[in-house]
Amino acid sequence: MPGMTEPTRDQSAVPGIGSDEKPSKAFLPYPASTLSPTIIPTDLSSFKSRGIARVERDLQQKLTEMREEYIATITHFNWNKLAYEADISFEPVVGEIYHLYEANGRHLLSLIEPEKWHQKHLASLRLNVDRQFELIRRGEGIDERQLFGEASP
Repeated sequence: MPGMTEPTRDQSAVPGIGSDEKPSKAFLPYPASTLSPTIIPTDLSSFKSRGIARVERDLQQKLTEMREEYIATITHFNWNKLAYEADISFEPVVGEIYHLYEANGRHLLSLIEPEKWHQKHLASLRLNVDRQFELIRRGEGIDERQLFGEASP
């Protein structure tokens, strides 16, 4: 007939394609008979429990690292605040080590080393290029929680 397309060889070779026939049940992706083997769902409980345990462990480790970084950042901030609020009678130079003391109820930033001056030595700090003081060493017996207040974690 004119205007009608002829089925190709491939379509006519498979029953049900290109015709009104139903496809064979053998080609279905699921069992179509009660005589077919039963479908047993895969037990995923061990997969899930291993996954949950691993995710919890990884996230707990990440939270621990974040907490440690947070505490280190707060401590760094507190030392810098203490150094910048201390009495300074000179302009600190980048790369030099300075010593923070407590004398007469005030904080002093000095070039004098703790072995040569008998004031309460709080810390030795180095001024870096970012104008931040890095803690080199803490004075003997200095408790940061008491020094910075109980607000420090």
